[in-house]
Amino acid sequence: MEMNAALSGDRITVDSHATVVSLWKDRCDRFGDRVCHREKKLGIWQAYSWRDYYENARKIGLALMALGVRPGEPVLILSEDRREWLYCDLGAASIGAIPSGVYTTDSASQLAYLAQDSGASVLFVENDEQLDKWLDARDRMPEIRYVVVFDRDGLAEFSDPQVTFLDALLLQGAREAEAHPGRFETALAAVRPEDPRMLIYTSGTTGPSKGAIITHRNVMFQLAAWPHVYDFDAADELLCFLPLCHALERLVSVENPIAAGCTVNFAESPETVFDNLREVSPHSFAGVPRIWEKLYSGVTIMRSEAGGFAGRVFDWALRVGAARAAVLEQGGRPGIGLRLKHALAEILVLANLRRMLGLGRARRCTTGAAPISPDLIRWFNAIGVPLIEGWGLTECSGVGTSNKVGDSRIGTVGPALPGVGLRLSDEGEIQIGGPTVFAGYWNKPDKTAETLTADGWLRTGDVGRIDDHGCLTITGRIKDIIITAGGKNITPAEIESRLKFSPYVSDAVVIGDKRKFLTCLVMIDQENVEKFARDRQVPFSDYASLTRADEVRQLIGSIVADTNKEFAQVEQIKDFRLIDILLTPEDDELTPTMKLKRSFVSERHSELIDTMY
Repeated sequence: MEMNAALSGDRITVDSHATVVSLWKDRCDRFGDRVCHREKKLGIWQAYSWRDYYENARKIGLALMALGVRPGEPVLILSEDRREWLYCDLGAASIGAIPSGVYTTDSASQLAYLAQDSGASVLFVENDEQLDKWLDARDRMPEIRYVVVFDRDGLAEFSDPQVTFLDALLLQGAREAEAHPGRFETALAAVRPEDPRMLIYTSGTTGPSKGAIITHRNVMFQLAAWPHVYDFDAADELLCFLPLCHALERLVSVENPIAAGCTVNFAESPETVFDNLREVSPHSFAGVPRIWEKLYSGVTIMRSEAGGFAGRVFDWALRVGAARAAVLEQGGRPGIGLRLKHALAEILVLANLRRMLGLGRARRCTTGAAPISPDLIRWFNAIGVPLIEGWGLTECSGVGTSNKVGDSRIGTVGPALPGVGLRLSDEGEIQIGGPTVFAGYWNKPDKTAETLTADGWLRTGDVGRIDDHGCLTITGRIKDIIITAGGKNITPAEIESRLKFSPYVSDAVVIGDKRKFLTCLVMIDQENVEKFARDRQVPFSDYASLTRADEVRQLIGSIVADTNKEFAQVEQIKDFRLIDILLTPEDDELTPTMKLKRSFVSERHSELIDTMY
């Protein structure tokens, strides 16, 4: 499906629509009974149409109006990814309310903070587990007047005057539709481009979470710019698995499918992502670096278990793929000999490998939200997966720069999207300008003023450089810059991403601020290191004992030593320690996208760090 997107001037439109909800209604009217969403019920994929999308969202929107939700009022959604999340999202947005997602890993206290800060009166929760968080802290969120639960499982005998269930809310919405024909459509038509489309709370690693206001105009700008960079088709199948609270997943699995007409498949859970990836085999796939690292490490394990001849054939095919990818990276055309070898490598190994990973149909894969090793991108390109890197942040509505398939400068995050301004401050901080810059922080004008320059550009907090081709390289975060006792400024991101290229390293944090030398805390990859230990008959009883095994320490030591060879002496790691706790997104040290929080890690493991000095 071709889109007519207008980026010029103050009015930003897609197919003449200036708001997400207007565009969404157009797509629902146009596509009707065509499949829009799929999700699993009792192990079987079930399909839901664009008509289902509209009718359910319409009922929810009307019911919210009946409950007194007004335009400009936030509505909280606490759930894993599923179609009901989107129904609530579009239902709220269509009446001028502001949907705001809550991470399912958030605690009751964090939920209470978001409720207090947003002032929301309605909270959607997925199930009894999430309902318990509200029950535990309800006295701290008196603003919440209504709680709507998606699933009744485990709540058959539950009763609370403030709690209702989604099926009952939908019935209420149906009654409102009969009593007030056209009310929903009138509210939808009243939504303006400058109105908030969503409220996304930042991770809060440097203080309390802040709600970033993303307007319809912000999102429409992204939707108008994306076709210049990314190739989407109405027949595309996508897989939704990152939290919908995250700006990138919201663009990939909600906003862009509305514009392009794609079909979104919802992963069953975070634990089944790789199984679902193989089942869906999406045409495009966006993931954080940890996803790509896990896929790579899985193949590494498979290769280590392969027999002599099979292993040699695999290695040969990978070398051929890497040689071809290297020629293409330099803008060249492989010679006839390399093309013939590659055709054979495809038949023997590479095509089957991509199918096994669930990427057999992928025309484009993207990575973002954290640094990734350039070597990892080259490895995926070698097996025929077109992996490209982009960059952005919540406050720029998602994506600020991106490489393209066929025009990717590996090691950079690509040039700015069309219509996005990019500049460096005197301190080297990256700043963004244009219609993609957010409207500010919810009820925090002082924080907004700190984040925006006098001329309205966004201070990103990232440092980097722009090359002659306009491509941006991120070297780190301003707040993460290490200044050693000797006065040397070091950005640790590149060192850490090199370490994480190893299948045995899940994450790493380089330490050294105001210290004489650099050290590192390492979180090992449980699955791969356990296999390493079993193969060598290294005894261990749990994760902690695994990190204490001499052979495991020697393994990580060799990885650190190899990494050191790529850096100047002052940037080399002199010592390391293994974190002996298996961390999950429920832990303060990890973000929901599985990144270690430097400040939390440094504080929680200060005694361990001190042993290295």
